[in-house]
Amino acid sequence: MQALARTARHSMVARMTKLIALFMAMLALIQFIKPLGLPGLKRRQDAWKLAVAGVGLMFLFILLTAGFK
Repeated sequence: MQALARTARHSMVARMTKLIALFMAMLALIQFIKPLGLPGLKRRQDAWKLAVAGVGLMFLFILLTAGFK
């Protein structure tokens, strides 16, 4: 029973990290095409900030889910 729960949790984490990566990649692409105009994201070259934020968010999500094992 625990193995099934562990497998389900692992697939949820894998799906969430993929969704976060896809969302942040889409934001970075939009930023590169037409800047979002948010503070700190006024130029096209600021798309790297979104990529760094996405990696940090995925890292945080993985740490949080691994901590509640």
